[in-house]
Amino acid sequence: MAQLNYQVLKETGYDGFILEKAPEKVMQFGEGNFLRAFVDAFLDMANEKAGFNGKVVLVQPIAQGLTELINQQEGLYTLYLRGSENGEKVDRKRVISAVSRCINPYGDWDKVLELARSADLEIIASNTTEAGIVHESESTFEQTPPVSFPAKLTRVLYERFTAGRKGVVILSCELIDNNGKELLRCVNQYIDDWKLSDEFRRWVNEENIFCSTLVDRIVPGRIRDPKEVEALNAKNGYEDPLTDVGEVFGIWVIEGPAELETRLPFKKAGAPVIVVPDVTPYKKRKVRILNGAHTGFVPGAYLAGFDIVRDCMHDDTVRGYMNRMLYEEVIPTLPLDKQDLEDFAKAVQDRFNNPFVNHELMSISLNSTSKWRARNMPTFLDYVKEKGQLPPCLTTSFAAYVAFYTNDVQELTDQGLICRRAKGNTYTVSDDRSVLQFYWFHRNDTPEELIHAVMKNEEMWGMDLTTVPGFEEAAVRILKTIRADGAKKAFADCLA
Repeated sequence: MAQLNYQVLKETGYDGFILEKAPEKVMQFGEGNFLRAFVDAFLDMANEKAGFNGKVVLVQPIAQGLTELINQQEGLYTLYLRGSENGEKVDRKRVISAVSRCINPYGDWDKVLELARSADLEIIASNTTEAGIVHESESTFEQTPPVSFPAKLTRVLYERFTAGRKGVVILSCELIDNNGKELLRCVNQYIDDWKLSDEFRRWVNEENIFCSTLVDRIVPGRIRDPKEVEALNAKNGYEDPLTDVGEVFGIWVIEGPAELETRLPFKKAGAPVIVVPDVTPYKKRKVRILNGAHTGFVPGAYLAGFDIVRDCMHDDTVRGYMNRMLYEEVIPTLPLDKQDLEDFAKAVQDRFNNPFVNHELMSISLNSTSKWRARNMPTFLDYVKEKGQLPPCLTTSFAAYVAFYTNDVQELTDQGLICRRAKGNTYTVSDDRSVLQFYWFHRNDTPEELIHAVMKNEEMWGMDLTTVPGFEEAAVRILKTIRADGAKKAFADCLA
């Protein structure tokens, strides 16, 4: 069977949107699954629905990558967005034609610099992993290319500056806080290191817009079942080794001036991309609602006999417990529009109910101590401060977390703390060694002794949790319920 390219696609009779020729308006550092299912998918929508008429040139960020394969397919690839919307199974196919080509800078650095000088270039996007935005002294101006991504970007911007071109919008998608600000900081350090001109520094900082962004879409990437791949190839009429898979849900929050909303093509295209003056509230929304929901119900749900997230969403008690936690305890403490928060929480239930993803509870349970502290404790404390009482679901969540770490403890190994649940199987609690040793030491405590010791551990929580009025007594009572009647009973009590 022929491999995907424009001619092959035409011969299959594909009737979706395709843009074969257009100016190259975007330089993108990164050619992996996430960017192709996220940034490039939104740009493809912008070409179809907003008349953006722009192509993306991918730049391979490390020496090994997909350049040759992408160019064989003339930038084309098949994207499947799969999941659940309003409780209904969704499986959407789209051939993405936003990409024109890919450059391997380790062999063709001059092509990257040539693109930097282009009058058509408007946007530079990146996702070079969490380790990508770093300043290191090994990078030099003369290298082809410089070692680090910020050094490569500095060199690209210098080439553009010396060509007399206007500044660009730089959209950083790396998963670190203040990614755009950190990237600009690194670029300024290279300007110092390389002793570049003050005029160039002014141009970088005043004529370009470095945007911190928040990205949210789960991208499994590959289809791993060979039989499914074979069936899709037969249905499509071509082979596509670049096939990409992402969840249906996606949102991109870009921090920048209001004028970016019209300068960028996404709003007109109806893409789930918003421009805001500060991404911080949206990060808090994601951490406290999406991540907080996971950490809030997973330890208890696992003790109740569940193994994957989707099955939890099919159980009235677990789903009801999660939703009460989100709608009645988390959302009232967040500084965003209530309807926006409720819509996001509704989407979380759909995301957890994804029929295409078997998300195991045990994988989510890794390092639950630091996760509960970062994701759930701030909401818990805000609720207590604002309402003057304990949040029932989050209090139960804390007790379930303690129960998960101490349920019929068997042994402490190099892999973790071995416990056993009511289902009969053993499971391994994975966390920092100091946390595991703490729970091993307290494995034979009474509920009262255990909860007191856990709450007094300021190394784990950054504070003495026994100072929260009524928390210790409530957690002891719930822990006893979990041990006597099961975690599902404790969840049900929150709904009574």
